Amino acid sequence: MARKKLVILHSNDLHGDFLPKHENRPVPVRTEGGENIPQLPDGTEEQEDPGLETGGIVRLSGYVKKTRSEEKNVLYLNAGDLFRGSVIDSEYMGLSTIDLMNLLRPDVTTVGNHEVDYGVAHLLFLEKCARFPIINANLFISINNARLFEPYREVTLDGMRILVIGLLTEEVLSSTKGEKVIGTFIDVEEAAKEVGVICDNYRTKSTDLVILLTHIGIEEDRKLAELLHPDWGVNLIIGGHSHTLMEKPEVINGIPIVQVGKGSGQIGRFDIEYDTFWNRIVALKWQCVPINEETAPKDPIMEQLLERYRGETDAKYQRIVTTFARELTHPSRIQETELGNLYADLLQTDSSFDIMMMGSGAIRKEKLGPIVAYQDMLENTPFDDLLWMLKVTGEQFRRMIQYIFRDDAWEGHTEFYQYSQGVRIVYRKSTHTLEELSFRGEEIRDDQEFLIAMQSYHYNNFDEFFNVPIAEVRKNMKPRVVATSVNNIVEEYFTTHQGLDSQVEGRIVILD
Repeated sequence: MARKKLVILHSNDLHGDFLPKHENRPVPVRTEGGENIPQLPDGTEEQEDPGLETGGIVRLSGYVKKTRSEEKNVLYLNAGDLFRGSVIDSEYMGLSTIDLMNLLRPDVTTVGNHEVDYGVAHLLFLEKCARFPIINANLFISINNARLFEPYREVTLDGMRILVIGLLTEEVLSSTKGEKVIGTFIDVEEAAKEVGVICDNYRTKSTDLVILLTHIGIEEDRKLAELLHPDWGVNLIIGGHSHTLMEKPEVINGIPIVQVGKGSGQIGRFDIEYDTFWNRIVALKWQCVPINEETAPKDPIMEQLLERYRGETDAKYQRIVTTFARELTHPSRIQETELGNLYADLLQTDSSFDIMMMGSGAIRKEKLGPIVAYQDMLENTPFDDLLWMLKVTGEQFRRMIQYIFRDDAWEGHTEFYQYSQGVRIVYRKSTHTLEELSFRGEEIRDDQEFLIAMQSYHYNNFDEFFNVPIAEVRKNMKPRVVATSVNNIVEEYFTTHQGLDSQVEGRIVILD
């Protein structure tokens, strides 16, 4: 029996998470005179523990390099969303990210929905700068159905031939409403058919493994796996988009599905034993490996390149814009949060509209403050765009809220919102009932009218996100732009207000 070992490393949703973090770790203490004195294992005293350094592209690169030096056959894959999340990325519109990734050298990367944030034309330019393959099977020019990227890449390692196919979430359409010539297969059934087409045409008897490198979220990965014909020979689905941190693979239709959360704090690892005579996997082990100073050395070359970009951005972005009374949090996108209330309120203050609907996903940090630098501000709300004002009736607003709170919302796969002061929503999940929808203490009536505001991303996808036709809403009033930059409003408010605070106060109450 001819057996070979293959190691597959994979990341997803890095989102420009290049810098390390520090996690506090418990320090042994001894008591003397009623005081606790921190003590190191050797008995020496220490006043502060700097914590365990975790994540960062320097150690991520170090782990990949270390694995490549220790193992003969290593494949490193990335499942999309390299961009957005840091000023190092946004300042250079992704060029810095491509530069860093060129040094990290993934074997194959697929396109994520945030890869199009700087525009499809710019993405095609960035692809030319990349020294690694970027694949996608279902993003195309709608006029002639020409694909924008290679649909697959075949990699050969020690005689083993591995076919990697890239698939993108339908959400790319939400970010490219202005790109009229761009289309995609918008449902998982069509995506599955495309996998079949590629496997039927390009998988041969000499193909050893077929890997789907997806950016469609864990729920869609499950649906996709169910739809895959066994004869297509798909062995693994390595996913992204939903930021799902998994402890073990989820096996659907005999196909392991994996994903490793978001950022650079961890990496997925398959250790596979492959029988080249029978062309099959005989042993498979998967783990989510933490990236920290105990598991991953620093890559000095990557560190030097990162410091060059960091030095250039720090001078511009490290000025302090405001202070909070305390650290404010945004722990989940599907609940009312302190940061959500703060942003919704400051955008509604002194405005011409009644209610600000702030997209929960537009707030990117789980915590912010108490000192807020310009860099922190931009990284927290990187999707700076227009602010639109619309008029809706109470009946339309109720339909919108009812749809937002549908069952899919609790999986984190739909748009969710933070609401400015005065709004109160009480929703019972078991009966799908809006038990209260009020504004400023009074239940909203169907015949009332409200001016609401939202960013362009949500306005451009109004029908899809709210299940209320925008044409119907336009009859109330012609929607208009009330601000050309959300971050201009945020920065002005921050610089003129210090000691800001915000509480979770029951604007959104979920029962059951």
